[in-house]
Amino acid sequence: MLCVVRIGDSSFRAAIAVGEFRSIWLAELQSVIGDQLARLAVSVLVFHDTGSATWPALAYALTYLPDIVAGPVLGGLADRYPRRTIMIGADALRAAAIGVMALPGIPLAVVAVLLVIAQLAGSPFSAAQAALLPTVLPGELYASGQSIRQITHQAGQLAGFAAGGVVVALLGAHRALAVDAATFAVSAIVVRHGVRHRPAATGTGGPSPWQRVSAGARTIRRDPRLRSLTGLAWLAGFVIVPEGLALPYAAEIGGGATVAGLMLAAHPAGIAAGAFALNRWASPRTRLRLVGPLALFAIVPLLGYAFRPGAVVAIGLLFGSGCCAAYQVTAAATFMRLVPDAERGQAFGLAGSGLIAVQGVGLLAGAGLVSLLGSPAFTVATIAALGTLTAIPAAVAWRRICVAVDA
Repeated sequence: MLCVVRIGDSSFRAAIAVGEFRSIWLAELQSVIGDQLARLAVSVLVFHDTGSATWPALAYALTYLPDIVAGPVLGGLADRYPRRTIMIGADALRAAAIGVMALPGIPLAVVAVLLVIAQLAGSPFSAAQAALLPTVLPGELYASGQSIRQITHQAGQLAGFAAGGVVVALLGAHRALAVDAATFAVSAIVVRHGVRHRPAATGTGGPSPWQRVSAGARTIRRDPRLRSLTGLAWLAGFVIVPEGLALPYAAEIGGGATVAGLMLAAHPAGIAAGAFALNRWASPRTRLRLVGPLALFAIVPLLGYAFRPGAVVAIGLLFGSGCCAAYQVTAAATFMRLVPDAERGQAFGLAGSGLIAVQGVGLLAGAGLVSLLGSPAFTVATIAALGTLTAIPAAVAWRRICVAVDA
């Protein structure tokens, strides 16, 4: 039963003591920092070249949209092939693609294609990593490990975004991309030497990729707990909009790339703080019950953009939104524990790709709406209002599931 699943009372220290987890964790952390630096570098490059508020958001969306296809189709590779091999191969491909992007004189169209290729490679990597973690961290260690990953993931985003404006200004966009390529190469080396080889969960034979996609979809569809968790996670599509409009909004209030970097850093900083607080002071049952309300209140602060706040207030709104968005840690950990091992890669590919896809759609919606409204502030507030209306029934549905289980 979902509301009595124990998702972990173990300490952070016990999870970090597992050598394989340390390798996965450290490899992920340094590549996350490079990723955020690259996102800001591409956005700055496009914004400076076009002078448009729409094109930077479209470029930012390119880092999310390929997962609409890649997650469902490629996520199953994490079940059919050794998961460590998938992670190493995906990192090597991303290092190569972003390394070419870093070369001076590469046309923006080619940069866009390479960015899509790099993002496509990220889907099987994420699925393999997510499917491997419950094996590396058995039992209650898994929840602690997931909390550590989420906190440090957000800390990596914080470092990448906060320093991104300064680094891009000092090194230039192309050298910043070269740094990102190096992080993926390092990640592949760390995984190669720090993670033990395991055979594939299901083998290379059997159903076709599309049959596996259908099977994964049935797994989620038949379980109301998985359906509800997936829907709540996908509300992130509304929360992501301020990221795509960070540079245009900073310009609207008289700031520049440094202000935009600080605004981008505020949300992951909030998630890190929220994840730590939930793991430290909330019981497993309380964390599960809070998933619905926190999903709603991750969106509500963004309504404050309607008043076109200054940088300090906007950063506070984004930080508050991030604190509530820490519900994603509990939602993801519970989802993966409920799915059988042989189906984890495919199920994660579907749910995770949907999450990234709705974020891409949210970014595209922001890019389109800002061209109509002419104001990044009003665009964020309008989409936040729609998100609030969507989140209320989703939170109520989650509460009913918990009540039904307790009854």
